[in-house]
Amino acid sequence: MADWRLAVDIGGTFTDVVLLDTQSGRVVVDKTLTTPAAPLEGVRAGVTQLLSKAQVTPADITAPIVHATTLITNALIEGRTGRAGLVTTVGFGDTLLIRDEHRYDMYDLQIEFPDPPIGRDLTFEIDERTSATGAVLAEPSAADLDRLCSQLSGAAVESVAVCLLNSYVNPANEQAVAEYLRDRLGVPVCISAEISPQIREYPRMITAACNAATMPVIGPYLDELQRWLSAEGFGGAVLMMLSNGGVVSADDAARGPIRLVESGPAAGALAGTWYAHRLGSDRLLCFDMGGTTAKACLIEDGEPALTNTFEVARIYRFKKGSGFPVSVPSVDLVEIGAGGGSLARLDRFGLLKVGPESAGADPGPASYGRGGTTAAVTDADVVLGLLDPGAFLGGDMPLDAAAASAATARQAQGLGLSPVDTAAGIHEVVNQNMAAAARMHGVEQGVDLRGVTILAFGGAGPVHACGVADLLESDRVIFPVNASVLSAFGTLVSPVRIDLARSMPRLLESVDIAERDGLLDELRGEGRRVLSAAGVPAADVRFRYGLDARYSGQGNEITVWVGTGEAWPASEAGVRSAFESEYRRIYGMTIPDVAIEAVTWRLSAYAEKVQVRPDTGATGEAGAAEPVSRRPVVFARGSAAVEVPVYRRQDLGVGATFGGPAIVEERETTTVIRPGWEAEVASDGSLVATRRPSG
Repeated sequence: MADWRLAVDIGGTFTDVVLLDTQSGRVVVDKTLTTPAAPLEGVRAGVTQLLSKAQVTPADITAPIVHATTLITNALIEGRTGRAGLVTTVGFGDTLLIRDEHRYDMYDLQIEFPDPPIGRDLTFEIDERTSATGAVLAEPSAADLDRLCSQLSGAAVESVAVCLLNSYVNPANEQAVAEYLRDRLGVPVCISAEISPQIREYPRMITAACNAATMPVIGPYLDELQRWLSAEGFGGAVLMMLSNGGVVSADDAARGPIRLVESGPAAGALAGTWYAHRLGSDRLLCFDMGGTTAKACLIEDGEPALTNTFEVARIYRFKKGSGFPVSVPSVDLVEIGAGGGSLARLDRFGLLKVGPESAGADPGPASYGRGGTTAAVTDADVVLGLLDPGAFLGGDMPLDAAAASAATARQAQGLGLSPVDTAAGIHEVVNQNMAAAARMHGVEQGVDLRGVTILAFGGAGPVHACGVADLLESDRVIFPVNASVLSAFGTLVSPVRIDLARSMPRLLESVDIAERDGLLDELRGEGRRVLSAAGVPAADVRFRYGLDARYSGQGNEITVWVGTGEAWPASEAGVRSAFESEYRRIYGMTIPDVAIEAVTWRLSAYAEKVQVRPDTGATGEAGAAEPVSRRPVVFARGSAAVEVPVYRRQDLGVGATFGGPAIVEERETTTVIRPGWEAEVASDGSLVATRRPSG
C-alpha cells in the first residue's frame, strides 16, 4: 500500500513540490511560478498539477505535509512586514535605533543600517522593572496597562512584541503585559522570554521585533493553507521547516515565525546531509542556486554546522553587522542575491554588476515575457545557448529568446560590448559572486574549499556549478536526481526538532545543580510540547544538551555540546574539558588559571530522522550516451560559439559517460558540462562531473 509524502518549498521565483511514496520509492516532482502577492495561489497550482501527474488524490496523503518557505526572510529584506508594535521598559524605547553601537565599517562616515522592523513611532514604554537577579522590583500598574492598550489600539497594530528588561531571568512582567494585551486587542502578541530568553538587550529585542513583524505575514497564510488542505480532503497536518533543520507544527511556526527565516536554505542543507551519508562522503559543499538567491553550505563530518545567531536583511552582502542579528538557531550557510532572476546593471564607475536585485517571479527575467525589460542571468544564459528557450520547464513555460536578446543588447550599449560578450560577462560575474561567497563561508568555518566536492542543485545551480567549481579549484561536481527541487526533498528527510536556550550566567564551579536542573526541566517540557504538537510520541523524543561558555571576563561565548539523555549528562570536569577542546580548536590556545563562565544553557529536542529510499529511476543499462540534438553555445567572452551535444537526462543509464562541453536537459533544470570536464552517471542516478587533469 502506498504511503505518500508531500513537500512544498516556496522560493523567491519558483514554488517546488515533491511527492514521495516511502513504500515503492516513487518520486514525482513539479515546479510552478511563485505568486508573491498571494503565496497560496502558487502552492495550490503546483500541488494540483503534481497530484494530477502522479494520479494521486488528496485523501491518499495522510502523512504530515512538510513545508519550507522564504516568506519570512523576503518580508524582512523587502520591508513588507505587518504593522507591529513594540512594548519595552521605560527608558529603553530607543534600543532598536541604538543597536549594539557596533560600526561594521569604522571609517564609513555615511554608514547605513536597515530600518528597524518596528519604528520608534510604534514603540511604547511601560513603567516596570525586573532586577538582573530576577526579582520583580515594580509590576506594571492597571492604569499603565490601560494606557498602553489604548495607544496600541489607536496605532492600529496588527501584532505586538513585548521585550522588557531582564525578562530572560524572570518573564513574569512580560507574561502579565502579554496576557492583558491579548485579551483586549485581539491581535497576536509574542514575548522575548519565549522567542529569545537570552542576555543582551539588542539581539533579544530585534529578534522579538522581527518575530512580531512577520506574524501577520505567516499567520494568515498558514490559516488559509490549512483551510484549503482540509477542504480538498488532505489527511495530513502541516509541518514547517525551521532554520535549524528541524520541523515543527504550523501553530508553533505561526507563534515563532522568526525561526523560519532560513527555512528554505536549511532544507537544502538537510538534503545535502542526506546525500553526504548516502554517498559515504563526510565533506561536501552544497551549492543551491535558484531564481532569486544562491546558497552555499559546507557539510563537514556528515553534518552542517549550526549557528545561534543569524543576520538577516544586510545592507551590504558581505559586511557582518549591517543587518538584523536575530538570536535563532540556524544552519550555518551563506546566502547572496545571485539567482536566475538576478538583474545586471552598471555601477557608477561603468562596471558590470549582477544582483542582489532580482526580477523574482513577477515580472521575472525579460525572457519570461511577463513585462521584465532588464537583462537577468537567465536572459544571459539564453543568449549564450546554455538554455533552450523551447525546453524550459519541459516546454510548459517557453522563454522569449528575442526579449532576452533585446534586454542584453540594451545592457551592451553601456558597456561598448557585443550582446553575446555582455551575456558572457553577466554569466561570469554571477559565477564570481557565488564563488566569492562560498570562499567567505569557508574562511568563516576555517576551511580551505579547494578540492571540495560540490553538490549542485536548485533550478539554476546545475547551469552554473562547473563554472563555480573552476573558480573554487574543485575537481568534482555531483548533480543529483531531481536537483531542481532538492530543497523540497530535504524537508522529507528532516527530523522533527526544536532548539531551545535560556541564559543563566554562572561560574562553572558555582552552578547550583538544583537551579540548573529546574531550568532544564522547563526546556524539556517545552521541547516535549512542541514535538507532541508535531505528532511525535512522547517515547520517541530525544534530548541533546549544550551551553554557551567563556572565560570569566570575556565578552563573547562559544557553544559546546556535551551529550544526550533524559538529564544533564556531563560533570563539571567534562564540561571544562569540552570547552577547552573547542576553545583550542578555534583559537589555538587555552587560558590557564581563569574560571569558566556558563552563560546560556541549550537543549535540542528531536525525533530520529525519517528514513527514505527514493527510486532514482536509474536504468542500470549504460549503453552509449547518444545526444538528441546539438546547438551552438558560447562559454566565454571573446570566444566563438561551439557546437555542443545535448542529452536527455532520462536517456542516460548508469555508467554512461561523455565528455564536455555538453548539455544535459531535464524538465526542471539544465546541466552544463563545461569544456575540460567529463561526466558519468553514478549507480544512484546522479550525474558526476570530473575535471580532466590539466594537460
